[in-house]
Amino acid sequence: MLRILLTLIVFLSAGLLFAGQETVFVALSGNDTNDGLSEVNAVATIAKGLEIVRNKNIKHLSIKGKHRIETPIVLTPQDSGLVVTGHGIIDGSRIITGWKPYQNGIWQAEIPEVKEGKWSFRQIYVGGELRHRAKTPNEGFYRVAGCPEGTPKTVSYHTDCQSFEFKPNDINPNWKNIDDVEVIVYYFWSDNHLPIESIDTKKNIVRFKYKGGKTFTDDFSEKGARYIVENVFEALDQPGEWYLDKVAGIIYYMPKEGENLNEIEVVAPFAKELLRIDGKPTDNNYVSGVTLQNMSFQYCHFEFPAGKVNDSQGSAEVTAAVHLTGAKNCTFTECTFSNLGTFGMELKSGCSAVNITKCRFENLAAGGIRINGGGSGSNPLTHTKNNIISQNEIANYGQIYPSAVGIFVQHSYGNNISRNHIHHGYYTGISVGLFYGYGRSVSRDNIVEYNHIHHIGQGLLSDMGAVYTLGLSHGTIIRNNLIHDVDAHGYGGWGIYNDEGSAGILIEKNIVYNTKFACYDMNYGREITIRNNIFALGQKDQISRTRGEKHMSLFFENNIVYWKEGILFKGDWKDETYKYYVNPNKPEGSDWKWNFESNWNVFYNPNLKLEEVKFDGVSFDDWKKRGHDKNSIYADPMFVDPEHFDFRLKPESPALKLGFEEIDLSHVPGQ
Repeated sequence: MLRILLTLIVFLSAGLLFAGQETVFVALSGNDTNDGLSEVNAVATIAKGLEIVRNKNIKHLSIKGKHRIETPIVLTPQDSGLVVTGHGIIDGSRIITGWKPYQNGIWQAEIPEVKEGKWSFRQIYVGGELRHRAKTPNEGFYRVAGCPEGTPKTVSYHTDCQSFEFKPNDINPNWKNIDDVEVIVYYFWSDNHLPIESIDTKKNIVRFKYKGGKTFTDDFSEKGARYIVENVFEALDQPGEWYLDKVAGIIYYMPKEGENLNEIEVVAPFAKELLRIDGKPTDNNYVSGVTLQNMSFQYCHFEFPAGKVNDSQGSAEVTAAVHLTGAKNCTFTECTFSNLGTFGMELKSGCSAVNITKCRFENLAAGGIRINGGGSGSNPLTHTKNNIISQNEIANYGQIYPSAVGIFVQHSYGNNISRNHIHHGYYTGISVGLFYGYGRSVSRDNIVEYNHIHHIGQGLLSDMGAVYTLGLSHGTIIRNNLIHDVDAHGYGGWGIYNDEGSAGILIEKNIVYNTKFACYDMNYGREITIRNNIFALGQKDQISRTRGEKHMSLFFENNIVYWKEGILFKGDWKDETYKYYVNPNKPEGSDWKWNFESNWNVFYNPNLKLEEVKFDGVSFDDWKKRGHDKNSIYADPMFVDPEHFDFRLKPESPALKLGFEEIDLSHVPGQ
């Protein structure tokens, strides 16, 4: 009873303390001549509200209603400790009005700011829903007809190319405002957005203003890449499409059935950013203790700088609506980021202990959250570290830039990425690390756990994983994640993907199923432990590795691999042994070692007898004679209901007898 009374007293005291704090109120019904110190005396603008809290050293700002802004809200070190609440909406759009019929079911509106060169945009939203620019073809893709600058057979696939041959009539030099027409090429893991420079009608060659980053082929094949042509006035022939004539300053839109442009709101993004938290980490001058709760951020605009075409991995060239630099102990909770022409948030250099929790990111042109800071060798004050990204939902991302990532950790360490629900994107769900090969990387000690990642890839791009790593990542742990329905275009719809130089990672207690390619894939890496996972129902293969090297690449132990089609072990699983340093007590300083170890696993295909199963092209007995899986078995793991993806184990499961531990998914959202 005493403990209950003490708890109640503390709770009431905290409530009284908060009630006694001064608050500045911002509301659409307010007036900037008011003092803002009560709801009835609210000010009308966020700028005025910030002015008052700064002048009076008040630390609580309540924002209600939708506030349209054209330049970002900026918080600096003087705003440390500020708490912003109130269910306010920060809106970076402008309303497009003055619609009138044009012809053939198309409507038009004049926008003087566009004609004057003061405004341009890539998205419009009708009734809050994204509408796409007029494009051709309406369905599917065109194919590059020829690659005069080379193909993977003749040059490196990473050759920057600036032109390709098209089939007759696919691209027309007589299109209106040809300088504003954009060719979007989908190939490898990229979507390049290429403005046209010139068209040779005799040879059917289109040349672009800037170079794309790869050969214009369908991945590594000789076949031409897929592409569409966007912002074509003559292609405005489908309800829901629009075209912006920048020269005349006129927007054209073909309404969908039931849309009355005199009654429904049409907006386009104007602001390039919505919020910046600007500390100066190299001066040890941080923005600390800022909290935003129940705020919404919507509509912002992005254009590629000259020379950029979105060739960086993960759409890293695309900016974010909310930027944090030099932020410490700041919190975003229960906020919404929607209908954005960018990423949702970016933590830049010198951010630490930032907590992004219980937020929703939806309908995004790019990805949800990007974390990046100084790389190896940079000033330690620029390092970004120890942030928490938890209990967020990231849905329908990559709508304009499909190579964007749900949560993208570039150069950063010590982050916890947990209990997030990431789904319906076109590329990787969570990406950790951005250094190719075995050079030093600051990306280490990141924890990726209890996330639910599903229905990503969606068949558009290649070379992706639900969880992707790149480069040295010592201390990084990927555990207790639920991953399923990963679908790539040509290759690489993987569940967990350790790409070039991944090293020092523990992968355990994940459930991965329904992937187009392997549930687990390694390109090349070092000393990765994969244990106590369930890998099930890969379509083309189950476990894959591109190449072995003269070191221990992976330990594959105590896993369950369950499949009905495709290859069990795909890629390079050679039995070569290498003499490399493992025991300093031996006179020669080295031992003969395999470059991978596999043991204590359960393998099972309900459609195949053991003698029909091939382990890297040989029988299970011969595989064991090669030194692998000496204690592993081929047996039904006895899942509760694998047909309905219930991978719990029955008590009599043989996997439990081998030491397999049940996987706890109770903290995984969205099941």
